[in-house]
Amino acid sequence: MNRLAGVTSPYLLQHADNPVDWWPWGPEAFEEAKRRDVPVLLSVGYSACHWCHVMAHESFEDQDTADYLNTHFVSVKVDREERPDVDAVYMEAVQAATGQGGWPMTVFLTPDAEPFYFGTYFPPAPRHGMPSFRQVLEGVQQAWSTRRDEVGEVAGKIVRDLAQREIGPQGTRPPGERELAQALLGLTREYDAQRGGFGGAPKFPPSMVLEFLLRHHARTGAEGALQMAQDTCERMARGGLYDQLGGGFARYSVDRDWIVPHFEKMLYDNALLCRVYAHLWRATGSELARRVALETADFMVRELRTDEGGFASALDADSDDGSGRHVEGAYYVWTPEQLTGALGESDARLAVQFFGVTDEGTFEHGQSVLQLSQEEGVFDAEQIAAVKRRLLDARARRPAPGRDDKVVAAWNGLAIAALAETGAYFDRPDLTEAALGAADLLVRVHLDEHARLARTSKDGRVGANSGVLEDYADVAEGFLALASVTGEGVWLEFAGLLVDQVLARFTDPATGALYDTAADAEQLIRRPQDPTDNATPSGWSAAAGALLGYAAQTGSEPHRTAAERALGVVQALGPRVPRFIGWGLAVAEALLDGPREIAVVGPSLADPATTALHRTALLGTAPGAVVAVGTPDGEEFPLLADRPLVSGRATAYVCRDFTCDAPTTDPDRLRTALESP
Repeated sequence: MNRLAGVTSPYLLQHADNPVDWWPWGPEAFEEAKRRDVPVLLSVGYSACHWCHVMAHESFEDQDTADYLNTHFVSVKVDREERPDVDAVYMEAVQAATGQGGWPMTVFLTPDAEPFYFGTYFPPAPRHGMPSFRQVLEGVQQAWSTRRDEVGEVAGKIVRDLAQREIGPQGTRPPGERELAQALLGLTREYDAQRGGFGGAPKFPPSMVLEFLLRHHARTGAEGALQMAQDTCERMARGGLYDQLGGGFARYSVDRDWIVPHFEKMLYDNALLCRVYAHLWRATGSELARRVALETADFMVRELRTDEGGFASALDADSDDGSGRHVEGAYYVWTPEQLTGALGESDARLAVQFFGVTDEGTFEHGQSVLQLSQEEGVFDAEQIAAVKRRLLDARARRPAPGRDDKVVAAWNGLAIAALAETGAYFDRPDLTEAALGAADLLVRVHLDEHARLARTSKDGRVGANSGVLEDYADVAEGFLALASVTGEGVWLEFAGLLVDQVLARFTDPATGALYDTAADAEQLIRRPQDPTDNATPSGWSAAAGALLGYAAQTGSEPHRTAAERALGVVQALGPRVPRFIGWGLAVAEALLDGPREIAVVGPSLADPATTALHRTALLGTAPGAVVAVGTPDGEEFPLLADRPLVSGRATAYVCRDFTCDAPTTDPDRLRTALESP
């Protein structure tokens, strides 16, 4: 029986034809394990994961391995992107037991879903001190058969240890000036002044930390914060992490210099970084930031947008190298000979110099990842643009990486915010329309009549898994950005429905602490809860930001109070681990600044003077500022209430806590007001 054939997860569908008798996560699998009195093999991964593909080919496609698994285990396959709650709970156990984690994640469970043995990738034969997967399976099966009491004791201890890790608010107030200054100092100590970014290899794009640095500079004028953000953005954009031909960023760099990426391209990275570069341009006018923001937005629309208007999750790292083998990075790397074949000798010599291609290669087998020359100004811009177009055309004839077509609510929320703002900043209404299309899909397909979100959809068909905290928070963030950009109050209403769900179903009413799953969600061995950022903003910090933004738009005291209570954990963790709570620090910057509420009223949204004030408001760098635009009787936005035109002309009001400065009809005066502390 092929139990994976009808699922919506592309990752699970990749395994549907394995000889392993896979079960999707659910009570039926654990009931089967109890009936047969066998342990459960839990295998967690995602479709763009290189080592997941490797282990699948080596072990899960092997008939002998599958026969052993089918005899002695119930095998459960989980897409971590569809079930982040399952992934988080067992990854916490893996990291606690081994000190490290990653994907594929391999966990052995009792039929009560209690973990007792852990690992990640296991090779088909012993390698580098690592046992083979078959050895692991045989060892686990023997322990289960002959030392059941010991297995039960281990599992019970792990579950008890996890239960003790529940996180309260940890702080009695939001972070203030002192804590944010300490966080900045901590980041300065970890900053790689030579290469940009933080820490060593592998080096990940610090998207949430960059947002904090930009907001901190905007609020305080701290030049060091801006310099770290600016230098890091430049180094990432010039390196191999960034696709110099097609735009968009890879998941991370395997080296400290941003040269060789892990080639998978994720929607969430590109949404976050598109917004970072747009905000960097807003702060500095950097032409590089402008180009990267727009190219990244265009990449998302061109390569990740689905037929239904949403955005697909990822592009694989691997693709066919032309010989039938799936190889990491094959789509993106070049040799000098390949450049000559695509461009001819003269232009190939130019490309070699401009993109840093060498005979030895900067990647593997004499291949190079394209980088941007530090001396790009000496090259003819039109000639380089023509070379890029021709190389992009040549690359398009290569076998393309696979695409994970599932639409994840949270990541689409991040993309909506990025595309809405980038479209507004750079007068690209097509990008704003793309954001509206994704928002419409989320409302039509993911949001039910009770304002409950589904985590995923595919091909317009909603998935079975409930949304988690980050889904509600990030989608609300996207809807709030759309409301500010478009002046359509319906998006503020939808955001309100989602943040109310956060208060009702994800928040501890006694402490204000937040959980990643709803109170009425499936009960796992522990209710997952994590305020620290990973590849995306934590659900906790994202919820604090959405609650604060909604409160600023509406004047709702309960939502503001909830945001402040949620930020208590940032007060405790921000000075100690600023790299891992960057979005919480960014939200705290908005709280310290107000955040500012900007109401723009005009005779109509099409009025040129209204448009000029609206654009000025959107381009203001005040941290977390919210914008409402409409006519004086615009009932959809509470900020517009009792805000008349001045002398019949379009007028802007800058407020904090719904207390406003003197109104102005002059965009320059509005700009000055938004730049002042």
